[in-house]
Amino acid sequence: MDPTMQAFLAAIIGAVVGGAAVLAWSVSERQQQRVPAADEPVVPPGVATVLSVLRSSAVVVDESDVVLKASAPAYSMGLVRGTVLTSDELADLVRQVRRDGQIRETELLIARSGVPPRNVTARVAPLGSRLVLVLVEDRTRERRVEAVRRDFVANVSHELKTPVGAIRLLAEAVGEAADDPEAVIRFSDRMLVESERLGQLVQQIIELSRLQGDDPLEAPQPVAVDEVIGVAVDTSAIDADAKRITVVSGGTTGLRVLGNAEQVTAAVSNLVANAVSYSDPDSTVLVTTKATDGMVEVSVVDQGIGIPTEEIDRIFERFYRVDPARHRSTGGTGLGLSIVKHVAATHGGEVRVWSVEGQGSTFTLTLPQHTDQHMSEPLIGGLNQEDRP
Repeated sequence: MDPTMQAFLAAIIGAVVGGAAVLAWSVSERQQQRVPAADEPVVPPGVATVLSVLRSSAVVVDESDVVLKASAPAYSMGLVRGTVLTSDELADLVRQVRRDGQIRETELLIARSGVPPRNVTARVAPLGSRLVLVLVEDRTRERRVEAVRRDFVANVSHELKTPVGAIRLLAEAVGEAADDPEAVIRFSDRMLVESERLGQLVQQIIELSRLQGDDPLEAPQPVAVDEVIGVAVDTSAIDADAKRITVVSGGTTGLRVLGNAEQVTAAVSNLVANAVSYSDPDSTVLVTTKATDGMVEVSVVDQGIGIPTEEIDRIFERFYRVDPARHRSTGGTGLGLSIVKHVAATHGGEVRVWSVEGQGSTFTLTLPQHTDQHMSEPLIGGLNQEDRP
């Protein structure tokens, strides 16, 4: 090979080697400048499945306070919106746990527009090295029950204290008026009224407590509605006569309901007594019955003071009275409608109310009807006087 050709080949080989070197240097430089991508945090295997079956509201939050996973109850409760916790207090608790790794618990009030606030307990714990788990339990119903119990104890104490104090004062007055027969008789009559009121209150507390502890009736028996209404009207006859109130019964006769005769009678008697107590003198109370869709409706209509619209939802609460200033004269205990509500629930029925303030009210007790196919079963009716509430 001549020298010219050798020089030409050497030049080509040099160019190829130089190009390869430049290319290798360029690739190496690019690799050195590339920043390794951080691994995205992922929910540990099996956690998502566990969260889906929990009754608690569960949320998994990453190191940037982004919600990676949340259970359906968490969304329905409003704890999460998109990928963010809606509660600033809960988010702050998450940051504290991430900072020191300590498990924390607290109680929160979750408020949302248009929805009643909820009392919840939150437990926040670290989940691995980068994630935080939030478990939230709705305690609203429990707190409401606790409040009702506190109110019940306070109201019972107040209601019992009033007649007991009155009897004590009247007893002292009788002692001081020992030489005045007319005063003694007057104070004694008043003592009798207060003692009857006290006995009625205690009896209704016992009845209400027993109803609240009862499960739905296991073996309901046929109850004659006509007999129940007769007892209820007769029980309120003295009070009605004293106010010249006429109690009229009408509607479909011969109806029967399935249930407990004593409880049904107590419920209807309370409705009639309530109508008489809150009706004006020389008015009328109407008790009607009808059957519809396998149910029997017992309606008690009065011409009383009526119920303000904003208070209708509260009238079945224990000791609640529409007109507190008037309850002393009516002699009521504030427990009658609570008893009606519990009897209806125990029997698988309901109680409804319609009222216009200043015009009167209509209470309707609905109970399952006893059909003709059970005619061979014995009727429960015709209660004795001692069985009446």
